[in-house]
Amino acid sequence: MMKMMRNKPTNFPAAATATNGGRGSVGGGRESGGHEWEMRPGGMLVQKRNPDLDPVGPPPPPMIRVRIKYGAVYHEISISPQASFGELKKMLSGPTGIHYQDQKLMYKDKERDSKAFLDVSGVKDKSKMVLIEDPISQEKR
Repeated sequence: MMKMMRNKPTNFPAAATATNGGRGSVGGGRESGGHEWEMRPGGMLVQKRNPDLDPVGPPPPPMIRVRIKYGAVYHEISISPQASFGELKKMLSGPTGIHYQDQKLMYKDKERDSKAFLDVSGVKDKSKMVLIEDPISQEKR
């Protein structure tokens, strides 16, 4: 059998139990601890949230440094591990002077697609890659 629930006294703040006892409305009442309370549509009394203090989601992953060799020069780029190779190519177009569509990025002796993600391909902090200029795609453009 199921037990019946009894009416128990609650620990709601005085502003919520009073019907306006000189403190203002129930939704904007303040407890002595500085907490604001609000009444939800279902009648539940909850502590107000501050959207500025609440984290939106998990923190972003730490940036990784990738070393890219182009000719005899090494370029060190800081990028998110969840970025794609295409985003890395766009970042490299400035220092190298090569259009991102004319670049081939080699990682672990394989050319990587621009849509592939760095972390899925196994790129970690201080990973090394080789950048090659693709003359065929340059002629196509």
